[in-house]
Amino acid sequence: MMIGLLIGLLKISDWVGTFSTLIVVAGLVWSIFLWIRGILPVLLRLGNGLATRKIAILAEGSEQDSLKNLLTDSGMFRVKNIICVAKQSDLGRAEKATLYLVHWPSWKDALDKVLSQKKDGAGLVVYAPHKGGRIPEQGLVSLNNQRNVTVTNFRGRLLSDILVSMITTSCAQ
Repeated sequence: MMIGLLIGLLKISDWVGTFSTLIVVAGLVWSIFLWIRGILPVLLRLGNGLATRKIAILAEGSEQDSLKNLLTDSGMFRVKNIICVAKQSDLGRAEKATLYLVHWPSWKDALDKVLSQKKDGAGLVVYAPHKGGRIPEQGLVSLNNQRNVTVTNFRGRLLSDILVSMITTSCAQ
């Protein structure tokens, strides 16, 4: 009788173990599916963006050098993917850029030119430090009417905003 009870408990334990294993395997398969569907595309877009996308820095003088150094010193951006534009007359150089980084005090008079050149799928990050003056209401309205535009007042937010813009905007221009 005792042996029969042990054999019965072993069979029940075997079924419970099999059922538990199936639940764990199904959960693992579901987790992998969700990861591939949700996180992998974001990582691929970010990787492609960091490797191939052109970033146009629209700034003058030392600000241009400072912003370029900010990007390259992070180790995430290649120097060859950065296009520096110092004057409004050279804005055509940024034609191949898929992300624009605009230093507001240097380019505040050319906002409309920049917005007209920016393609719909391109990102635009406007860096407007407090010492350079505020963006007027009409300028904010113009920026708000565009897609994929970010305005930041702090240098520390620039890298974050650029990375998010690379993830959320298209690589194909």
